[in-house]
Amino acid sequence: MHPRFPSLALAVFLALPFFLDPFPARGAAPPTAEVVASLAVPTIQRDAQGTVTLSSAPPGAVIRYSLDGADPGPKTGPYLAPIALPAGGTVKARAFSEDRKEMSELAEMKFEPLPGAAAQPATLVPCTQDRDWPIYDWAVRHAAVTKIAAERKASLVFIGDSITQMFGGEPHDRSQPGKEVWEQHYAQRNAANLGFGYDFVENTLWRLRHGELDGAAAKVVVIHIGTNNVSRNTPEEIAAGIRAICAEVHQRQPGAKTVLMAIFPRGPKPDATRAKLEAINKFLAELDGKEGITFLDIGAKFLEPDGSIARETMGDFLHPTAKGYEIWARELEPVLNKLLGETKP
Repeated sequence: MHPRFPSLALAVFLALPFFLDPFPARGAAPPTAEVVASLAVPTIQRDAQGTVTLSSAPPGAVIRYSLDGADPGPKTGPYLAPIALPAGGTVKARAFSEDRKEMSELAEMKFEPLPGAAAQPATLVPCTQDRDWPIYDWAVRHAAVTKIAAERKASLVFIGDSITQMFGGEPHDRSQPGKEVWEQHYAQRNAANLGFGYDFVENTLWRLRHGELDGAAAKVVVIHIGTNNVSRNTPEEIAAGIRAICAEVHQRQPGAKTVLMAIFPRGPKPDATRAKLEAINKFLAELDGKEGITFLDIGAKFLEPDGSIARETMGDFLHPTAKGYEIWARELEPVLNKLLGETKP
């Protein structure tokens, strides 16, 4: 929780439904983009293999695109690489000025599936995002952590959404209540934090397929992802995306062991969202022992005896506080000790 939230705003904030990373409005409000004629409408093309490319004439323009039917805005993911879309779908795109205050008219193209291409859930179609801007810039962080992991030859890597990003580690581009815990347990282990606020499973899959982990020399990779997909995907779809992430890690770091965390509980008390998370975790538990995966479920450690979550543990009933990160580290330590071949402290 941002330390400068006034108490009234905090009360309103905590009353909102907890279906996504609940931090879209912190900091300065993003500008409302204005359509201007000087920005050319992006061109959308797909080749015979189903690869979609986007282009725009003005130098310095940033193309932002969507695959979910939403019209691209200033906080939509940037186009950074060709899009694999053999199973078809609708691509929408706009060109934006670098300051995101001006945008082009909308470009839209619907593609049919290629012959023999099977339909896929959104969780298996990699794409970018920038939903947490201006808290941090997704593309800038992608470039930064890719460089960090490669230059350090990181041996311990954490992958996830804002719950992971707020644990600690460079770059320090948002609040990190777990920073002291991170420094105590992981700074001396050559660790890299590949957590990105507001990431859906498909966004994390994009990052891995575009080099974030390639330069590391990982011995252990810790994965915690999926909570942001709860409002838009089925448990089966979310689990499929997480399986794809685990497979990507295994392919790119075949010598590494993977600790797959069960998705942490959320919300002040048991409800339908908690039940859905439990259903996802049952699917994830089936991966234990496969391709070097250790499944670790510590969800109960965050709960009070009556099943509720205390604000002292998760201030917004989703993101851990310093105490919550202490719980995560405490439960993770024995597993890391074993997988890293360390003697117990």
